[in-house]
Amino acid sequence: MTEDKVTGTLVFTVITAVLGSFQFGYDIGVINAPQQIIVAHYRHVLDIPLDDRKAINNYTINSTDEMPTIPYPMNPTPTSWDKKDSVASDGLITMLWSLSVSSFAVGGMIASFFGGWLGDTLGRIKAMLVANSLSLIGALLMGCSKLGPSHIFVISGRAISGFYCGLISGLVPMYVGEIAPTTLRGALGALHQLAIVLGILVSQILGLDFILGNADLWHIMLGLSAGRAILQSLLLFFCPESPRYLYIKLEKEVRAKKSLKKLRGCDDVTKDMIEIRKEKEEASNEQKVSIIQLFTSSSYRQPILVALMLHMAQQFSGINGIFYYSTSIFQSAGIRQPVYATIGVGVVNTVFTALSVFLVEKAGRRSLFLIGMTGMFFCAIFMSVGLVLLNKLTWMSYISMTAIFLFVSFFEIGPGPIPWFMVAEFFGQGPRPAALALASFGNWACNFIIGLCFPYIEGFFGPYVFFLFAGVVLVFTLLIFFKVPETKGKSFEEIAAEFRKKKSGSSQGPKAAVEMEFLGPPDS
Repeated sequence: MTEDKVTGTLVFTVITAVLGSFQFGYDIGVINAPQQIIVAHYRHVLDIPLDDRKAINNYTINSTDEMPTIPYPMNPTPTSWDKKDSVASDGLITMLWSLSVSSFAVGGMIASFFGGWLGDTLGRIKAMLVANSLSLIGALLMGCSKLGPSHIFVISGRAISGFYCGLISGLVPMYVGEIAPTTLRGALGALHQLAIVLGILVSQILGLDFILGNADLWHIMLGLSAGRAILQSLLLFFCPESPRYLYIKLEKEVRAKKSLKKLRGCDDVTKDMIEIRKEKEEASNEQKVSIIQLFTSSSYRQPILVALMLHMAQQFSGINGIFYYSTSIFQSAGIRQPVYATIGVGVVNTVFTALSVFLVEKAGRRSLFLIGMTGMFFCAIFMSVGLVLLNKLTWMSYISMTAIFLFVSFFEIGPGPIPWFMVAEFFGQGPRPAALALASFGNWACNFIIGLCFPYIEGFFGPYVFFLFAGVVLVFTLLIFFKVPETKGKSFEEIAAEFRKKKSGSSQGPKAAVEMEFLGPPDS
């Protein structure tokens, strides 16, 4: 139908919006490659010495040079630096580096609660503009980190950038879901995750030591976010506001129709307006929904629990552990420069995320999620077997390598992109901002927990750690099979009816008051 065609305005608007998602991915990956160089700079600024041999060993981990050089002068044989002082100083550096990494997640967790509120208060476009001001401040702090106390500048900049990404993780899926035609909502929603993994890949490439990941230019790499923030801010002025926000929140029907006509490329937007009017009727009946009401109201309790479960399945699947292990496994396989193999994983990550954009409307959300989780389950088993037998059979490292690439592929087919936009499809206009904020917070919290606990889990389980993740993936696969309905090509009301009719067994159409009281096994 004409309302569902892809127009230039729609493409331009979605690409502009997901530039924020790209920044999300870039900020996730940018800190990893230059880790040892940044740590060395912290030591230099704080005047904490380190013997040359340890510095060289640390530097070569991510280097592509045959003969690495020490980025900052260090005293090879400190005379007045006793062992006790050295241990205390190493602890200080470890703490500062941990804060440099984790402050990003803490900022994201806090800000995730405000994305929906900001979008409702200012509108989707103005909210993204305000968020960009945070991205710009964070980037400038990190970009100027060599001009002052670098550890303070980096930690502060990372925290502010995390705050920006926390806002964006709710705003972008909300905005894209509201401007997309029903038949393209899944494909366009998957672009959020595609932009994230593309940002990670770009950060990995720029982090190579002969590009920006070196002692002279690492601060430039951290500060590049400023250019993206300025570019997106300029482009947002040419993007139409969400027609759902204009009509449902502001009650400006003329502006909503004008926005729809731009997005759809035609004057007949009757179909979209009918759907939006129905949403407005439901929103007026539902009134404003708070995060607490999502749990206390029987209408939303089960859907929000399922939404949180999808994000938990994504984060607790072991995907971060796979990236954690990849470099050491590639080294075991005899690859002289494992950093390139890790970039190869990033390429696979991006390719299969792009593939999911085309598959999600053909195979369906639930089907792809289950296919992805099932594939990840078997890959985690092969991964564990390869790690356990690595010392006995050297060729097992190649089994583990193959499992890494397949694991990432299955993750990006389903569990990677789908939770972000599926949550938006579960709820109408009333509860959607609160639901997206809570789901975003859940994702950030799970990410933080995995990042904090994985080293201890890996230390306890050793090479058997991915057997644990295989069990977790199996449990979530069964829960998704029995609890998650298919949302492909359905309006928000039809999805609400899918939730509702599981208890009554009725096949009646959607009612005005959305009663989503029970989730049962989805219809085949």
